[in-house]
Amino acid sequence: MANLPKNAHVSQHPCLQAKLSQLRSASTSSKDVQSLVHEIALMIAYEALAQGLKAQQGDTDKSPLGYTYTTSTTSPAPSSISLVPILRSGLSMVPALISLLPQPVAVHHLGLYREKSTLQPVEYYNNLPYHSPTASNPNATGPSELAIIVDPVIATGATASAAIDSLKDWGVKRIIVVSVLATEQGLRQACGEWEEGVEVWVGGCDSEVDEKGMIKPGLGDIGDRLFLTIGK
Repeated sequence: MANLPKNAHVSQHPCLQAKLSQLRSASTSSKDVQSLVHEIALMIAYEALAQGLKAQQGDTDKSPLGYTYTTSTTSPAPSSISLVPILRSGLSMVPALISLLPQPVAVHHLGLYREKSTLQPVEYYNNLPYHSPTASNPNATGPSELAIIVDPVIATGATASAAIDSLKDWGVKRIIVVSVLATEQGLRQACGEWEEGVEVWVGGCDSEVDEKGMIKPGLGDIGDRLFLTIGK
């Protein structure tokens, strides 16, 4: 782990590591897989957002006893943050991130799958709002200041890199990637895609992938385990 890029962060939390071990088990039910992914995502995001956000004073409010106090929010403000789940398994991590942030944020979806023979990513869905506000269309949404990519697994790093590239082209200023498990190869590729603009946070790191692009020992096909589509 010592040779990982400086913008790669692997959690050392003992409770997270215990939950990750449970998630690896083939005997873990789909319901428990969903719960574990949510809990692990919450723990990783807690660490990532502690570094990626800053506290900022807001307006004043009154306590139940009538005392005036200054509120606190985040910088960037929630209105300048977007969540970007990678379909489909990234959807399982969205509730955890939303529960941490103080106000609702925009959620934009990227659909990417790996071509079986080359293991290269193919984009099949993208709903990033590429239209900036204008006088004739003031409700249009431009690029977020901070985009948070959520995807449970970073195997070869090709999918994460493609998502980072799409968001960079969109015009975001910074990207945080939150993932449950990665490989060293995947971390290096994702972190190197835009070194000055990306921070990658993961719950664990395995050493390699097999010939099918699956992490060893890994989590299996986490999307199939989440949505009960194994063998379909």
